[in-house]
Amino acid sequence: MATFKELGLSEDILKALTGLGFETPSEIQEQSIPRLLVSPRDFIGLAQTGTGKTAAFGLPLLERIDPNDNCTQGLVLAPTRELGQQIAEQLDIFSKHMDKVNVLAVYGGAAISNQMRALKRTQHVIIATPGRLLDLIKRRAVKLEQLRFLVLDEADEMLNMGFKEELDAILSHTPEEKLTWLFSATMPNEIKRIVAKYMDNPIEVKIDAQTKVNTNIEHQFIATKASDKTEALMRILDINPDIRAVVFCRTKRDTQGLAEQLLGRNYKADALHGDLSQAQRDRVMKRFKENRLQVLIATDVAARGIDVNDLTHVFHHSLPDQNEYYTHRSGRTARAGKKGISIAFINTRENGKINRLSKQLGIRFTKIEVPGANEVAATRMEAWCNGIIAKTSPKKIDEALIAKVNELFSGLTKEELIEKILVGELDKLQTKSSKNLNQTGSDRQEGRDRDRERRDDRKSRFDRNDRRERPEYSSSVRKPRVRDNGNDQGHGSWKKKERRSKPSGDTNRYFINMGSRDKISKQDLMNFITEVAGIKPSSIGTVDLQGSFSYFEVDSSADKKMVKFKGITLEDGRELRVNRDS
Repeated sequence: MATFKELGLSEDILKALTGLGFETPSEIQEQSIPRLLVSPRDFIGLAQTGTGKTAAFGLPLLERIDPNDNCTQGLVLAPTRELGQQIAEQLDIFSKHMDKVNVLAVYGGAAISNQMRALKRTQHVIIATPGRLLDLIKRRAVKLEQLRFLVLDEADEMLNMGFKEELDAILSHTPEEKLTWLFSATMPNEIKRIVAKYMDNPIEVKIDAQTKVNTNIEHQFIATKASDKTEALMRILDINPDIRAVVFCRTKRDTQGLAEQLLGRNYKADALHGDLSQAQRDRVMKRFKENRLQVLIATDVAARGIDVNDLTHVFHHSLPDQNEYYTHRSGRTARAGKKGISIAFINTRENGKINRLSKQLGIRFTKIEVPGANEVAATRMEAWCNGIIAKTSPKKIDEALIAKVNELFSGLTKEELIEKILVGELDKLQTKSSKNLNQTGSDRQEGRDRDRERRDDRKSRFDRNDRRERPEYSSSVRKPRVRDNGNDQGHGSWKKKERRSKPSGDTNRYFINMGSRDKISKQDLMNFITEVAGIKPSSIGTVDLQGSFSYFEVDSSADKKMVKFKGITLEDGRELRVNRDS
């Protein structure tokens, strides 16, 4: 394996990497950096989250920036503000020993006026989310005429989150002679379209799918009831007092609820989800990075961009539906060459999911047990005793007071005194429940837990609580509600089947970014379309269901009602997109 020095990096960069403890490059870094340092061609890098893509493009980008040229030379597009902030922070660290290279992150949720003022000064590299950058372009606050390098980071996620139109608009404002570096975990058709339209004979580097999961991660699972997951998590936290972890939940509601339960039991925990303001998100992340929080509870969308090198554990409160999300989640630990543990909470009926993940990702899962109540109590008691031993008095205690206490306790032996103290402390230290939380598969409650989780899955599929940031000029778009048997509670009613006839007039074909991967059928999709748009089933023609997207025909008389789809955001962060197919 090559060293960073052998990749051709300058001494200033190498000095920064040494200070960070980086010793050997990851596979994507080893294959990308030498090419990006000198190649005059466009570049495609395919690798999963957690493989070191930021350094793979960030180091050569810094090397090729001319600090004496006051124009914006590099632009990095990222899907979320957290990821944009993280990239900016890392570029600042990488360039700390170089001639001054100005790096600025711009994103929604922060005051655009401050960003416009910053853009009046020299910014050699801009890291931006698509919505905010397009807004700045429309305000003529950013100049890209002399751009030399464009980096599309997490390109597939940007498209999944509904940024297709914004990307097209942004790329139209960049010079043709620039170099485009595209980094992505997957290569869907929309990415291929961008490559064909905007890139010229690119070099492609693809990391073997079998190495996409960090080999320093130990993968484990716990079989327990849904109702016992939180107590099981608490017990694991108790017997690992030095743990630093991210817990992944499906929805904002689950995230906030779990955080409140942990806080109620005096754990150092907080939630990160799409309903928080940017200032709130920044405060949570600052506390977590400063080690004032032990546990961060997050949704998949909100956690994008989290990059903390000393995470010991990742917990999956519920398994994700897609393999990629399991990889993204687990990749938050075992950074910078360290080891980490990924633990999934499942019920016994989900063993099949574990087996599929194991086979498809080439990883081995180990089943572990929830610690017993006595083990937890013993661990808590040990920590309590060590805390007493470590205490020091800020001032000398009055000798008369000490003498009085000695007199009161004189009739007790040392063992009797300790026993009486422990009696008072044990009530505080005992777990909420002393029962065995490990599921054997024979419990009658298992079926009820499974049914409840299925209902939660259906609700979370269209959870709107984790929204991507939107350009300011579109923040007023009305978000329609979808009826559920007339009570506006959810999306259940579009599951029922309806008889229909074919459209009688002219039809137009539409694209929608939902497909079989969302666990829906053609009939489900048709009912969803008719309910949101408020049109008759007879207005729907052919429905062509694909994997991650679909096409459907609608009577031309219903065209104007297609606008009702604007503003709906799916649980995984994608904006629901319904576009006329031209």
